[in-house]
Amino acid sequence: MAVDLLGPAQIRELAARLGVAPTKKLGQNFVHDPNTVRRIVTAAGLTPDDVALEVGPGLGSLTLALLPVAAGVHAVEIDPTLAAALPETAARHAGPYADRLTVHRADALRVTAADLGEPGPTALVANLPYNVAVPVVLHLLAELPTLRHGLVMVQKEVADRLVAGPGSKVYGIPSVKLAWYSRARSAGRVPPNVFWPVPNVDSGLVAFTRREPPRPDVPRQRVFAVVDAAFAQRRKTLRAALAGWAGGADRAAAALTAAGVDPSARGESLTVEQFAAIAASAPTGTPAAH
Repeated sequence: MAVDLLGPAQIRELAARLGVAPTKKLGQNFVHDPNTVRRIVTAAGLTPDDVALEVGPGLGSLTLALLPVAAGVHAVEIDPTLAAALPETAARHAGPYADRLTVHRADALRVTAADLGEPGPTALVANLPYNVAVPVVLHLLAELPTLRHGLVMVQKEVADRLVAGPGSKVYGIPSVKLAWYSRARSAGRVPPNVFWPVPNVDSGLVAFTRREPPRPDVPRQRVFAVVDAAFAQRRKTLRAALAGWAGGADRAAAALTAAGVDPSARGESLTVEQFAAIAASAPTGTPAAH
């Protein structure tokens, strides 16, 4: 059976029936183009045994495309009206696949593996709210060890940051922290006219595949503390930028030298492996990130 995907008229009718208007506060831009959701699901590379996690399903455009291709779909929605309506939308448009859907009315920034239950999600596939995209991705990778891969749609500028490598002008904290968990790549651009309301920016697709941390022996929080300090003052050398973290510029220089990193380098030139090496060489008593 083919799933009846939502087009522009159906999206508007459903929103009107629910009394829902997209809000900037929740970063809501609803996809109303069936070809775009098909493209997202194809690019996500789901297998029949994948359990998908969708954050911010909204009116259900992407949800309906996920249901036939995944073993199950966890949909995390913070808006109570949208969360309550999603099962009915699935039943109406996805037929026998509707029972693969589990809706969680929750904040994705606070959701845990225990909240989602079994089976744990293996793939994150989501049109993420622009205002929380990076923290949501990083939180879910930290909280859900079952996540093996994913594809997210985010603001194009954010997508560029997430996949940037050392030396790029947009390489920064999101780039390094995502690289700690996974290998990420750009999976294309999405124009504004597939959304309601139409945003004033393009969107980008980011695909990622989980990998082992570059230094499993070094706590993630300690590595992220180094990253945060290094990019808090991008124009400074690492010797100066890490002085507060290390307890003085000389101690920072010693840690950098021990890690094989030039103290006069800047954070934007370092790989995640080098940040991990610095954290491993940290002087006793240096802080960890929250």
